[in-house]
Amino acid sequence: MNLFIILAAINAFLAVALGAFGAHGLEGKVSERMIEIWKTGVTYQMFHAGGLFVVALLMERFGSTGLLNGAGWSFLIGIILFSGSLYILTLSGIKVLGAITPLGGVAFLIGWVLIIVAAVKG
Repeated sequence: MNLFIILAAINAFLAVALGAFGAHGLEGKVSERMIEIWKTGVTYQMFHAGGLFVVALLMERFGSTGLLNGAGWSFLIGIILFSGSLYILTLSGIKVLGAITPLGGVAFLIGWVLIIVAAVKG
């Protein structure tokens, strides 16, 4: 069992479902600005679901390393913090949640850097 393939597929599924909800379920209920914020969350969730697939495939090919494992967990944490905070912000209007979003962005960046380092050490 490759946990990161499962997490990737779950997050890709959720990105599609949340994208559809944002397009159809939020229309007329929140402002256009909030819908754009929701779309940003969906976009980054899907990109990093793809990143989780990359991590899983690299682990299949080269074995599980601390760097790749760290990259996968960084992507998952990034999805939760970045996309999750944007979803909650859109639904609740609590603007202070915007302060959490950059932490998720940093987690995404760490994940990509870890993949770069793993490739260089490869």
